[in-house]
Amino acid sequence: MASSAPERQQEEGGGGGGEAPEENNAGSGRSPPRKPGAPAEAGSGQEEEEAGPLPVQFPSHLGALTGREKAALYCDRLLKGCKAEDASEVISKYLLEKMKLKEKWLGVWKTNPDLFFVSSEEIPIPYVGVLVEVTCKLPQNLSANIKVSVSVAEPFSSNIANIPRSLVDEVLEEMDHCVPLLEIYPVQGQDSVVSDIAKALEIVRFFYDFLWRDWDDDENSETYAALIEERIKIWCDIQNGIIPAPIAHRFRRNLEKYKSMHLELIHYQSNIKEEPTPEEAIECWKKYYELIMLCGLLKIWEDLRLRAHGPLTPRILKRRKGYREDRKTVTHIVAKTVTAEMVKDLSSDTLTQQHDNLNSALDSCYSGDQVLIFPGEYKAASLSMLTEDIIIKGTGRPDETIIISDPAHESFVVSRAQNVKLMNITLLQQGTVDGIVVVESGHTALENCVLKCEGTGICVLVGASLTVTNSEITGAQGAGVELYPGSTAILEGNKIHHCSNFRTSDSSRGSLGGINIKVLPAPKLKMKNNHIHSNNGYGVTIIKPSEQLCATTEETVGCAAAGDGDDSVSKLMQELSLEINTNILEDNAKGISIVN
Repeated sequence: MASSAPERQQEEGGGGGGEAPEENNAGSGRSPPRKPGAPAEAGSGQEEEEAGPLPVQFPSHLGALTGREKAALYCDRLLKGCKAEDASEVISKYLLEKMKLKEKWLGVWKTNPDLFFVSSEEIPIPYVGVLVEVTCKLPQNLSANIKVSVSVAEPFSSNIANIPRSLVDEVLEEMDHCVPLLEIYPVQGQDSVVSDIAKALEIVRFFYDFLWRDWDDDENSETYAALIEERIKIWCDIQNGIIPAPIAHRFRRNLEKYKSMHLELIHYQSNIKEEPTPEEAIECWKKYYELIMLCGLLKIWEDLRLRAHGPLTPRILKRRKGYREDRKTVTHIVAKTVTAEMVKDLSSDTLTQQHDNLNSALDSCYSGDQVLIFPGEYKAASLSMLTEDIIIKGTGRPDETIIISDPAHESFVVSRAQNVKLMNITLLQQGTVDGIVVVESGHTALENCVLKCEGTGICVLVGASLTVTNSEITGAQGAGVELYPGSTAILEGNKIHHCSNFRTSDSSRGSLGGINIKVLPAPKLKMKNNHIHSNNGYGVTIIKPSEQLCATTEETVGCAAAGDGDDSVSKLMQELSLEINTNILEDNAKGISIVN
């Protein structure tokens, strides 16, 4: 196995270059639970000194850099083409050089609440912070797990007002007053040397929290630099909202699970003093293979840029039933009760089945059937496994028939059918992290629908096709419509607005707003009479992996007819079989963008 990541306590946000969290100086309103063996306060005859507020830390250095500047910092300056197996040593050497510049300075020690509390679950704090004086004594060997000597600084300060100073002293004494260097955050009011130390610590924390992996050791210098740059791009996409927060959270959760399992395996093996028993050997192999499987899934998912439909999404593949043997079709009525007035428009020979919930109707469908949904609110897990060629139709206006996603399921609407049509309904996404509609294969049509997204919008995967007419798409964290290579889409008479409404920290990358087209092989897109507006990104983004088209058009394209924009846009639109006529692109950050 590859060497493990630095075994430091995880504090509030993983040191990813973002803003430091607000300090909680209010305390818990009562004395915190003490560690087992801590001296009781009652009867001591002394009042515990109340901690003052923590001083301000140095502001984030990485948070002010663009993605390209971060890539230049790590790939060109720090790692400088080194192999993955040497990266930890290089990073440690960089940090030690900075630490040589000053022996004593002040910082906030942020550590796991479990060091102080019997149970921190009842106390909603991400970390315990204490102002300490740091004394740097350089270690003999290079290691990312550098520890430094600390003592409680005056005045006694913490993010928990009523934490007993005696408890802090006791915990530090048990640790021989040595804590991991990466848990220390220098505070302002000191000289420029300490400011440089603060920057170095943030750079190293970000490297180990997000860029370094246990499985990187086999990467050579060229591939490792490219891998680091790609992970920086992923991190920027997470920060910018291009990758929705629930997906990013799920990836980080599984990554932390991998790190935890790795350490668990190492500790288990180290506790076997002699020749392992058969039971111990089996347990070792079991833990090892669980680790390898999780590692493989994380690597594949990371390669897919954290797409929600990656391999970490549990899927149950439903077998296609096709048509009934007698080729008869059924109209499924979804309503609590049915009256003759409700079905008066159906012909007298129509075969009908009544269902009081949408799931039951979908599960009963064969190809050729129709599902009529009467006004109301519905949930249906079976929408994530559409395999039959059916029509799903609301009987009233879209705002009268609302289908809400179930947060217990990670997908909302996923189609693998040859022809599925949704009409006159509102899809309200709540809690699911996949695209609101994912067309995995075949053709999906939406007509007179409203899609209120929470994660990404409509995703059309490789080889699949989509038709959307007279519909509305809003609220997507990524693009409203995302076309993968080799896909086909026809969009006519739609409104796509308020998508990708996040604050981007790297304008050079191009925020995804209305429509995102991924090239090679080229998708096909026809757009007519669409209104794409109020997106904090581009109206249409074309992602083409070619250095020849790296320039981004800076002009806003008011009407996106072919030829209205930059020559490179016009040429690429012809190459991509884009047919774009009489559309309105307004109030977007930019009109059409080509992004490499």
